[in-house]
Parts: sequence; C-alpha cells; structure tokens
Amino acid sequence: MDRLREKSSLTKSIFQDMSDHEQVIFCNEPSSGLQAIIAIHDTTLGPALGGCRMYPYESTEEALKDVLRLSKGMTQKCAAADVDFGGGKAVIIGDPNKDKSSNMFRAFGQFVESLNGRFYTGTDMGTTMLDFVHSLKETSFLVGVPKEYGGSGDSSVPTSQGVLNSLKAINYFIYGDEAFSARKYAVQGLGKVGFKVALQLLEEGSELYVSELQSSTIDRLKKLAENLEGTITAVEGDEIFLTDADVFVPCAQGGILNFDTISKLKVKAIAGAANNQLEDDVHGKMLHEKGIWYAPDYIVNAGGLIQVADELYGSNAERVITKTNAIYESILEIFQIANLDNITTTQAADRMCEERIKDRSQQNNFFSPRTRPKWKIQQ
Repeated sequence: MDRLREKSSLTKSIFQDMSDHEQVIFCNEPSSGLQAIIAIHDTTLGPALGGCRMYPYESTEEALKDVLRLSKGMTQKCAAADVDFGGGKAVIIGDPNKDKSSNMFRAFGQFVESLNGRFYTGTDMGTTMLDFVHSLKETSFLVGVPKEYGGSGDSSVPTSQGVLNSLKAINYFIYGDEAFSARKYAVQGLGKVGFKVALQLLEEGSELYVSELQSSTIDRLKKLAENLEGTITAVEGDEIFLTDADVFVPCAQGGILNFDTISKLKVKAIAGAANNQLEDDVHGKMLHEKGIWYAPDYIVNAGGLIQVADELYGSNAERVITKTNAIYESILEIFQIANLDNITTTQAADRMCEERIKDRSQQNNFFSPRTRPKWKIQQ
C-alpha cells in the first residue's frame, strides 16, 4: 500500500510539473546509452521547435525541470519572433565530452521521427551540427545541420545581428540615435556570438570591457582591434558587473542577473545573447526599480531561431535578414509599452507574446510534416 501511495504521489508530482505542457516524452535506449527527455510546451502557432542540449544532470528530476523551463521559453521566443512554430526542447543526460556516440544520436533521431513532425530540433549547449548528421540517418525533422547536408549553416551569424539590432534600438530609445561610437559596452563571454558582437562594436568605434575564460580569445580580439577605431579592456570574472559601461551585453551563461550582480551594475541598459539571464522573475522587477532597461533575452537572441525556422521553408538568407532586422522594432515596442504602463520589460514582452498566441489560435498554419525538406540521408 505504501508503495502504491508513493507511486501515485510521484505520478501526481510529474503531471503537476508539466501542467502547462502538452506532452513530455522520456527516451531510453540502453545499447547506445541514450537517456533523453523531449518536452512539447505549446503548438498553437505550429509544430514545436527547439534545440537539444546535452548536459550531465545530477538527476532525472533536474533534467526534467530544465527541459520544461526551456521548452516554455521557446513558445515565447517563437511568438516574439513571429514564426509559425510552437515551443519545444530536448535534453540528453550525459557528459558531452565523453558520452557521445553516433549510435546515441541515431537513437535520438528515431525518437524524434516517432513524433511525426510535432517536434523539430537541432543544436544547443553541448551538441554540435555534426552530432545531428548521425540523427539525419533516422529522421528529417531537424534544423541547423551543416549546409552540405541541406541546412542553413552557422546560426551565430543572425543571432549576433539580432543582438546588434537590439543595441541600436536601446541607443535610439535612450539617446535618440543609433550610434555605437563613443559609447561603452561590457561584453560578458566571447563565444561564437559574443565575439562577433564585440568585433562589430569595435569596428564602429565603441569602448569595450570584456570578460572571457579563454585568454587566447581575448588576445585574438585585441589583435584584431589594433586596426580598428574602438578600444578594448579585459577584466576578470565578476569585475564585468562593476565596469563604467553604458550597456551590459551578457553572451555567456544564464542566471547571471540576480540580487548580487544587479546591485553592482552601473549601466543604463542590458541586451545580450545569453539564455535565461534573469535568475528569477523578481530580478526583472529589480532592474525596473533601479532604472535599468532590460531587453528580454528571448527576443534579443532570436536571430538563430529565425534562421532555423526559415530553413524549414527552404533557406532564404535575405528573408532571414529581414526578420532579424525586425528585432529592432520589437525591442522599441516593448520598451514603449513598459514605459507607458509602468511595468517591467519582461511583463511587456510576455503580454505581447500572449496576445500574439491568442490572436493566432484561430488561424490556420499551412506548415505541416508533408512540406518538410527532403534531406534525409539514405542508408
């Protein structure tokens, strides 16, 4: 009897956790070592779309919590980017540095295929485009694969462009012009996106403070900056929050905006590519009360999503650029709503997304699995 009660309690807990999700799939394939979870949050706007990350979660509960949070965020991101897809996400439990295998990603591809187009996925933290070349042998419900396999290539290009468009919108809203010159930016993280953003800002004559774990990356950026108008100063770790910058540009890990770091910030605004920058919703209110304009991350970094969503209709670079440029107007609209209604920018963004989903719920979405690209690898 006690065991039955325990089982009933566990089942109830899982369903409570996923109460606002449509579907959660646990994927287990022992021979390849695959243990994965796919979460589909909302398909009102269309099939679920979201990346697959690989991480050595300490427990299944931790992995489930992460995939539920991330998939819900993708619903907002798709609505904000105005693409006809809903929110989904996948996580693979394991160390990406030692647990990967071709069989694992083929097995994962089989699970994705079994959903028959309800879920499209691709790279995320801990996975690469080449990992999904193996998955392509089992399914064609993939995005962001290499160009030679029918994909659209490196999504960091439109993602970085979206960050720059957001920074332009911030400049216009605060200063009345879009210029990057004579302004100071604190860039945290010089990965694929952060490096591109920093380099463009240096070309435009900005003054940069940068933090990056890899000193060789900073050295490379400094070398390139020798012939550019901007200047660069490297700082260590949390010193990036104390700089005398105008705008903070987080492009590394999430959860970095919290009670401790926000109290240190001297900036006027924040816009960066990192996912889930706010450690908790209350920190959006804290930024608002401190007078710091926060550009919601799922809008700022939507360029990559725009590219992979466009890929499913047949890649068109000009179309991607046009939609990515629209991030500028989205940021301005959110700031204006927040300013007029005296609410946080996150509340304004969430309201915009909720209204868009509600408006589209009565409309037909012509995208279906029957129209998907035919780039499945023949065995």
